[in-house]
Amino acid sequence: MSDLNEELSKALKDTEEVAAPAREASLETLPKAKKKTNLGLLAGLLAVAAGVVALFLVGFKEAAIYAMPTDEVVAKAETLKGKRLRVDGLLVPGTLKEVKSCEYHFTMQKNDKELPVRYAKCVLPDTFRDRPEGGVEVTVEGELTKGQTSFEANLVMAKCASKYDPSTHEMVMPDGTRTKAENVPASMKSGQ
Repeated sequence: MSDLNEELSKALKDTEEVAAPAREASLETLPKAKKKTNLGLLAGLLAVAAGVVALFLVGFKEAAIYAMPTDEVVAKAETLKGKRLRVDGLLVPGTLKEVKSCEYHFTMQKNDKELPVRYAKCVLPDTFRDRPEGGVEVTVEGELTKGQTSFEANLVMAKCASKYDPSTHEMVMPDGTRTKAENVPASMKSGQ
């Protein structure tokens, strides 16, 4: 039995002598390998961050829309040509015309500056109607055409010019006149 103990202790001693230099060598190389991994990870993260920033700068520049009133667009027309714009103003009464099927022309104004608009789509918003008394607020999106001072709209939005008074079931127009609202359900009429 003592031979067995001696053999085990000798084998253990031999294993420790062989493993010690290998362990020391791996401990020396561990920080170097970790440093290389950290530098690689940092370089990769910087490359991804630079790519995301570049994507935002390039991608959002194309999608940017400048919002301006009609008078500013007319004043800065030369510098704004080809840029996507959102223009606010009032519809000039009597200018809304359907030139041909699915193409409308009208004029917007603000502070005595007018901008002709071309809208080549079949459907106009329900609230976009030419009223002789005026006061129809309109917002268009699109761009100024090159070589001309007209606006190519791809979206038209109109604000309702009248206000509904539920107590009298009348529409109050921008000029202050009142008209009876049509098609009011019986359940909404007062006294019922």
